[in-house]
Amino acid sequence: MSETLTRAEQLTGFLEQVPIVKTLGMHCDIKGDDMVGVLPFQNKLIGNFTIKALHGGAIGTFLEMTAMAQLFLVADVERPPRTINITIDYLRQGHAKDLYARATVVKLGRRMASVRAEAWQSERDKPVAALLGHFLIGEKRVEGA
Repeated sequence: MSETLTRAEQLTGFLEQVPIVKTLGMHCDIKGDDMVGVLPFQNKLIGNFTIKALHGGAIGTFLEMTAMAQLFLVADVERPPRTINITIDYLRQGHAKDLYARATVVKLGRRMASVRAEAWQSERDKPVAALLGHFLIGEKRVEGA
């Protein structure tokens, strides 16, 4: 990565490479070392119109992309991290309003990283969903693959 780009510019470039980020309309706000993922509410994100609940897939994807974005910033990798596995706990109904998320890199190795993320709406101490994920950040070249 060019050293003339700010972290925010690097993250924006990373997010522009991921088509689902554009579809969701998500973005990340960065202030110093602090990053918050933002998923602005759109009607297309509703999964249950009867109770006006956000779709679980939209929430899960948003959490995964927030975790990957945080990892991208911390790991200083040139390519987007690849998901190995994720576990998402849906804790509350996601209402028809903006969703926010923060991620923390729990362990950063040479090839793999472990990340936790939480999404909330009105109150940060009442998360809508939480993610634990493992991501590949460096690939060992496999002969014949």
